Amino acid sequence: MKRFIITTILVALFAAGATLMAQNNNVEKLGLPGDNLNLYAVMKLFQDSKTLEEFEKNLNDPNSNINNLDLNGDNLVDYIKVIDNVNGDIHNIVLQDAVSPKENQDVAVITVQRFQNGQVQIQLTGDEQLYGKDYIIEPIYDDSATGATPNPGYAGNTRVINGQSVTYVNTTPVQVASWPLISFMFLPSYVAWHSSWYWGYYPGYWHPWRAYSWDYYYGYQYNYNRYYYGHYRQWNYHRYSGWNNDYYNNRRSYSPDIHHRIEMGYYKTTYDHPDQRKEGEATFAKVHPEQYRRSQSISNVNNSSINRRTGTTMSNQSVANPHSGNNATLNNRSITTVTNKSVTNRPSGTNSTIDRRSTTTVTDKSVVKTSSGQNVGAIHNNNQTKGAVVNSNRKIENKTKTEKVVKKDTKEKESENKESDHRRQ
Repeated sequence: MKRFIITTILVALFAAGATLMAQNNNVEKLGLPGDNLNLYAVMKLFQDSKTLEEFEKNLNDPNSNINNLDLNGDNLVDYIKVIDNVNGDIHNIVLQDAVSPKENQDVAVITVQRFQNGQVQIQLTGDEQLYGKDYIIEPIYDDSATGATPNPGYAGNTRVINGQSVTYVNTTPVQVASWPLISFMFLPSYVAWHSSWYWGYYPGYWHPWRAYSWDYYYGYQYNYNRYYYGHYRQWNYHRYSGWNNDYYNNRRSYSPDIHHRIEMGYYKTTYDHPDQRKEGEATFAKVHPEQYRRSQSISNVNNSSINRRTGTTMSNQSVANPHSGNNATLNNRSITTVTNKSVTNRPSGTNSTIDRRSTTTVTDKSVVKTSSGQNVGAIHNNNQTKGAVVNSNRKIENKTKTEKVVKKDTKEKESENKESDHRRQ
């Protein structure tokens, strides 16, 4: 029994750790129907809109590539209508899908709360049937300004998302109050927006299109992640204390048919085409070429920064030297000792930099030339050769001097003999 209890505790801890790891790594795929409506994109669209009518129209525009929901299973994207439920200074703006003539399914709700000092806070909550429990997106608030407990996961102003360094921007309730749509909603002349469309009756400008696979949808949407994660974040509780009573318990629309489809695994087929992710990315590059190039440029800069900061120590390895153009930086900062290694020399045009700025000790190595020019090993060998030539030349000079002295002595003797013979005569 004790072993069973310990095993159960370990399993629970493992599950909790896996959940926490998933949250920290910002796992993109929930495995639920909500994967095909990115709430980060919805929040950005809301922030950019001027009226709720405009917000609803752009949300259902195929060119925005935000809505990819197909809850009723007809392989066509569903129309999402917008309904604003107002209670004093509280707006619960519901995004709703008419899945059949008799059933509506809430997709998400935007809760906007204005305080007496004019400040405004906003949260976007995905319906728990489509996104799971407490899937909440909000601006990255300056917690010191809201009086909330700081989130330890957001220390500093940068964080790593899917291997990319993202700089995030704090938002205050004062700034939220200045969003165009929120300013409009709190005008005295504002009339709460209730979409007039329902099952089978939709605006003339809207024509449903075939739903994409999740991988295609994600391949398009992830190009905005640097902006999404730099301005918005997931939160784990509702800031509006009356959210359950004001919305969840009294206004939420729920479809048993959708619940049954989820249990049967119907929506899992949207994940069957991982090969289409590149197609989604290609579509984004075609629709937004400038933004795509800028995104790729930023990624390259980040990769370059990572490479510049990485240091590597190697031993007993075959070393290929870097290409030309990098030597000035490398040799200016490094003192290298290489032992028992096969060394491939740098291309031509780099020797002066190597000889001037690097201190290198090389022993027991074989030297291979890859291009014209001399290298450290070759210079060492050439110095030995020059020494041998000098010694040889010295020997030749000494021999020549000796021969000259002998010839001079011989000539002098011959001259003396001739003078002696001449006197005798």
